[in-house]
Amino acid sequence: MSSVPASPSGFAGLPPRRATPTKLGLVAGGLGAYWPQFPQLLPQLQESTAYVTQRFQTMDAEVVDVGFVSDAQEAAAAAETLRVADPDLVVIFLTTYLTSSMILPIAQKVAAPILVIDLQPTEKMDHATFTTGEWLAYCGQCSVPEVGNLFRRAGVEFRSVTGHLREDRAWERIERWVLAAGVRARFRGARHGLLGHLYPGMLDVATDLTRVSTTFGSHVEVLEPDDLRVRVEQVTAEETAARKELARSIFTVDDSVDEGDFDWAAQVSVGLDRLVDDFQLDSLAYYHRGLAGEIHERLGAGFILGSSLLTARGIPAAGEYELRNSLAMLISDAIGAGGSFTEIQGINFDDGVVEMGHDGPAHLAISNERPILRGLGVFHGKRGYGVSVEFDVQPGPVTTLGLGQERDGSYVLVASEGTVVPGPLLQIGNTTSRVDFGCHPGEWVDVWSATGVDHHWALSVGHNAQTFRAAANLLGVPFREVRGTQVLEGGILL
Repeated sequence: MSSVPASPSGFAGLPPRRATPTKLGLVAGGLGAYWPQFPQLLPQLQESTAYVTQRFQTMDAEVVDVGFVSDAQEAAAAAETLRVADPDLVVIFLTTYLTSSMILPIAQKVAAPILVIDLQPTEKMDHATFTTGEWLAYCGQCSVPEVGNLFRRAGVEFRSVTGHLREDRAWERIERWVLAAGVRARFRGARHGLLGHLYPGMLDVATDLTRVSTTFGSHVEVLEPDDLRVRVEQVTAEETAARKELARSIFTVDDSVDEGDFDWAAQVSVGLDRLVDDFQLDSLAYYHRGLAGEIHERLGAGFILGSSLLTARGIPAAGEYELRNSLAMLISDAIGAGGSFTEIQGINFDDGVVEMGHDGPAHLAISNERPILRGLGVFHGKRGYGVSVEFDVQPGPVTTLGLGQERDGSYVLVASEGTVVPGPLLQIGNTTSRVDFGCHPGEWVDVWSATGVDHHWALSVGHNAQTFRAAANLLGVPFREVRGTQVLEGGILL
């Protein structure tokens, strides 16, 4: 699992967008019939519960701890508290055996997804000295099949992590679910901006806006270029100069950058910030063709600096009207792994790598070195000219993530893990990487393209497929992973 810090902390002057914190509901329980029979059992279980609570409190989440329950009545009261709290994920800690009747009220009343955890005190029992009371502290897993059966019969999605209390592997698996709950938190009530119009002919990019809302619980705000134009016109010379200074503190400004183009990119950047603030946007996708150098064409060509700065703050922006890609970028950013606007640029068959990147918005967190602002006399396939962002992606593990679409219109998250390796890169104002997917690069492209993923995707730092799989599960969409030249449909979380 990757645990990459979110980007903006490394760049002065780029305060991160503070999203709604992840809210976890936490309840622990055991069978109350045991307490009078084994007086030392409950204190031991409560000690384990305190440790679990402490671990959750160290995560970047708000924890709603409803305490320890011993029977179905107490579980029902805890369920009501959790229902009102409306968490992004409910964690039920099975400290010892308990009946499934103690779980059912929570599963029925609380709308949030549920994760069952059972963490015995240590790696193994001391068989020579343990009596029944000591053994009962180790038998939380005894309830797991019972709860699994209950959930299946009740139509509730079942998720569980079995381990021991201080096992790193178990806590890594649990943290994946917490990160995935963070994705769910970012999407619930999120506002996604869509500005301009579809890039002509890119049929895969066309997105049903209602489907976005019904699938993710998000709102799509349809914007017009004039919504940006008016705000850009209101930007003062002083604000433009300050934005240029900010850019100089983050980027190396190449000699190819025309000063007038730099002024315009900075002015548009300030206008974009106001657009995002005024409409309370969590992401943005845009494209406008324009004509003959008029203002809307200039706006369309002036996005890249400002969009990259927004993306670095945790407000992902995607060009070419790629709404589904801005959503994939938001998922990547939500787990703290970056997420940069990416497409295939070419293949180096000698080195066995797929070259990826784009001339559009970049996530500065994944840059290997200080990013560059480069002047371009032409944006390929688009009208206009101006300033673009260039960098090479930091070497090491990466994961691609796209939001594909099926024949019936439903969405699917598609991911593939690879490794960025050093080597020759284009210097044309693009974010560029050389990714080794552990197989013939041409065959990887064929398999990746057959998954239903669209033209673009998000490139994140770290091997994050397991976390993306968990996020897909909580978002209620299928997951498809390309491993080399094989495709894994769904799969069990490891």
